[in-house]
Amino acid sequence: MRRILLIFTTCFALLGSAYAQHEVTGTVTSSEDGLPLPGVNVIVQGTTTGSITAANGTYSLDVPAGDVSLQFSFIGYEIQVIPVGSATVIDAVLNPSAYEMDEVVVTALGIKREEKTLTYSQQTVDSDELRTTNDINFMNSLSGKAAGVEIKKNASGPGGSTRIVLRGTKSLTGDSEPLFVIDGIPMANNKPSQAGMWGGWDGGDGLSQINPEDIESVSILKGSNAAALYGSQGANGVVLITTKSGTEGATRVSFNTGISFDNAMVMPELQFNYGADGGSEQSWSYTKGDYDDTFVDDFFQTGYSLINSISVSGGSKRTTAYFSYANTTARGTVPTNTYRKNNLTFKQSTKLANNKVTVSSNIMLTDEKSHNRPPAGYYLNPVLNVYQYPRQLDFDDYYENYEYYDETRNIMLQNKIVNNHFISNPAWILNNEPKDDKTQRLIANLSVGWDITEKLNFSVRGNGDLAMKTYETQHAAGSNQTNVHANGAWDYRDYTDELWYTDAILRYDENFGAVSLTALAGASYQNTVYGHGVSVNTQSNGLIYANEYMFQNVPDNVSINSTLGSKLVKQAIFANVTLGVKEMLFLDVSLRNDWASTLALTGNESYLYPAAGLTWLIHNTVNLPEIISFAKLRGSYTYVGNEVPFNRVDPENTINAGGGINRNTQTPFTDLKPELITSMEIGADIRFFTGRLGLDVTYYNIVSNDQFLSLAAPSGSGYTTYFVNAGEIVNKGWEITLDAIAVQNNGWQWNTAFNFSKNTNEVVEIHPDINTIGMGGGESVGIRFSAGGSMGDLYASAFLRENYDENAEPGEQYTGRIVVTEEGMPRKTTDAQFMGNVEPDWVLGWNNNVTWKNFGLSALINSKMGGVVVSQTEAMLDGYGVSLRSGEARDAGGLAVDAVTEDGTAVSTVDPRTWFLATGDRNGIMEYYVYDRTNIRLSQLALSYTLNLESSAVNSMTFSVFGRNLFFIYKEAPFDPDLVMSTNRNNQGLDNFNLPTTRSIGINLNINF
Repeated sequence: MRRILLIFTTCFALLGSAYAQHEVTGTVTSSEDGLPLPGVNVIVQGTTTGSITAANGTYSLDVPAGDVSLQFSFIGYEIQVIPVGSATVIDAVLNPSAYEMDEVVVTALGIKREEKTLTYSQQTVDSDELRTTNDINFMNSLSGKAAGVEIKKNASGPGGSTRIVLRGTKSLTGDSEPLFVIDGIPMANNKPSQAGMWGGWDGGDGLSQINPEDIESVSILKGSNAAALYGSQGANGVVLITTKSGTEGATRVSFNTGISFDNAMVMPELQFNYGADGGSEQSWSYTKGDYDDTFVDDFFQTGYSLINSISVSGGSKRTTAYFSYANTTARGTVPTNTYRKNNLTFKQSTKLANNKVTVSSNIMLTDEKSHNRPPAGYYLNPVLNVYQYPRQLDFDDYYENYEYYDETRNIMLQNKIVNNHFISNPAWILNNEPKDDKTQRLIANLSVGWDITEKLNFSVRGNGDLAMKTYETQHAAGSNQTNVHANGAWDYRDYTDELWYTDAILRYDENFGAVSLTALAGASYQNTVYGHGVSVNTQSNGLIYANEYMFQNVPDNVSINSTLGSKLVKQAIFANVTLGVKEMLFLDVSLRNDWASTLALTGNESYLYPAAGLTWLIHNTVNLPEIISFAKLRGSYTYVGNEVPFNRVDPENTINAGGGINRNTQTPFTDLKPELITSMEIGADIRFFTGRLGLDVTYYNIVSNDQFLSLAAPSGSGYTTYFVNAGEIVNKGWEITLDAIAVQNNGWQWNTAFNFSKNTNEVVEIHPDINTIGMGGGESVGIRFSAGGSMGDLYASAFLRENYDENAEPGEQYTGRIVVTEEGMPRKTTDAQFMGNVEPDWVLGWNNNVTWKNFGLSALINSKMGGVVVSQTEAMLDGYGVSLRSGEARDAGGLAVDAVTEDGTAVSTVDPRTWFLATGDRNGIMEYYVYDRTNIRLSQLALSYTLNLESSAVNSMTFSVFGRNLFFIYKEAPFDPDLVMSTNRNNQGLDNFNLPTTRSIGINLNINF
């Protein structure tokens, strides 16, 4: 602690040189007509201290003493920098600028290039957009702010994982998420566990462990065209994360504190008038009672997320440094759920040898702990047990007295309402079946860059990403005996994830008159080992002695396993050449060759990936109408492979704790090839009115071949499965971004942007021996795909109807009235029927930022149009008689239906219990619970005020009030259709007692010294 205080005391002492300030005033005018310019940004160069000119073009600003300059900037005018010296009045005259998009962006391998030269689509989101609403996982803040990016948030509370897919699902059985890169170097984003229909919980991901305050920007390379230099790792696109660095000049300190409060927003509609009969756990009485209708709402608590951070940056012309510390403390909306994270970052850069050599390093430390992450699914889920609790019983007494002392066993046992195979006391689950996980992570890198000449640069980089993880679940004796032994059970995993990466790059830049050349060549080495450690899960074998969770108490018939999730060694060489001609045409060609250990012994260890693209700057070639300031056409074509799965070529046997061998049953895949992805995209980028209006349009077509598919092995082969390369998936679609400075007058500025994307996915073929592959779901409902269908097709048991046409389109074969028995029970089809696709037809985000003087207002509206989702929750609520519709049907004396018996008798009313016991529960008619996924919501809203203080110690303070997921403008589903119970590909579009979505409202304070 003394050392920390000493560091910060020193940092603040360094501010002493900036304490003396004086006021500078002036007027800003245009050189064209001499008229004043309102809304001009005037800042002290290299700082955040600034002002905006008033309607008459005047400004006033407190300027620190020393060698400082004022920077004047305004859309459509050239930036002007004027030294201050001892002046108290500085007038500026701005010259109109010829619009040219010279913005430099970060691209593959962390290399900076002018955006106008890119031959592919790339979007960048800066730190201000990411920090608007203080989300613990910064990726959630990207939703709606970039076209072609599908982001789904896990229903798992603070620190939960996020699913990100760029331009559609590309693999039948493999991963479709992009590669994540920090400062040009790949990082691990593993997801150790996910929930399913039968239970489980989300274990977070690598992205949630990053400190959002350290991020400078996030660039999204959407297609494999942009990611070709990363080889097979970048086949699904790349997300480039650029972190903050130290800046030359006076030491700057930034302190940020924010808190947000989370409340359950979309709850199921329940009835509280009818209880159970005869000791049943189902509330199917037909006699009304006066029962507690508040216990469900009271179960959920107000969650919160408190984030405090501080950063210090500064340096000299030779050395710059950046330091930050952040603490995140949160609790979820489910009782006992807590989350804590500490981040420590240090980054430095030093120039040596007359500035020809630059040595940079970065260390990021994370300590993350979570307790009782909310589960999903049927088993050991407190939410299920709260919703379905029999209405006539006293929930508060049951919840508070969740355990009782058993004299025979001398232990506490669970207070249950019924000995049901998946009904448990929610308080027992929360207190006596705790789930804990912790991660300690180190990301460290070192790079050395050498400017051999002004045109030739050589760099070497090395990176290590090491995460040590522990996951533990303790089930006390007395827990649900379907899942847990009478003495309790223990699930424990302790393992490490490691990613080691190094590369060397030689870069050459040259201009030959009207021709520009940028060429690079390099080599890389990567070694990854995931899930290496030890695990034990006693499950139904239990423990020797009750409630003692240790290895010594594990029964002899339970294996203590040495685990290895995956390992990979990959070596590569790569090259890229960008050739420009007269600032009109830019040709970009890349080539990469990988050698992968997962392909050893196949003869396919080495595989080559080419990519080529062309950009034409039309405005530099032909005369365009005056309103068009910039016009660019681009096109690119790439041939790249998807990452090869571990343990396919030569599967290994495993050794259990007793020394026995668990024999492999998978046929070696000795002729395995990488999945092949061929990607083409064309696009246009046009800017109007000196950049005030911009339109970017992209069309892409991505074909994925040679999928990794598992087939049943021939009888007598000694194996149960074998793998083949087969199948073809096509993703094609449009991305449109329209951005504008809609208002810029008298200190007002309104920036608005629309991001539209539409992706069409088709499974062209699978394999002659495979008609359909099931992806996930369970009883009566699931995700499947088949030739001619799409990834994410939802199939469910359906109502048997009076008309059947086998030649009709899938999902339209059964029409007419529902067939019921004489008792009024609806009949269901023998086979599951096509319900639709869980992915939206198209997505639109509308992002707005308005500033006036020192005020700022931002708003984001997200729209997901089309698609379907299904709720196993609603089915169970109907089956248990606790849904509102089951109560209203009893109120009405029957449920109105349009049905017919097998003998042709029309039926308009049926008994609610008969109907809902058939449609609901786990094996019901799930067609009844399929909903349109379409939803429009106000995702973000923030109001801020920045105060530029006269005090010499504080430069500025910004106070903001913000909200996340505030309300739905339109929604049909009875739950949040964008909230998923799992971020893996198998359980998309399924709601199975997910945690309710939350509305978050918070405040934030940022102080810059």
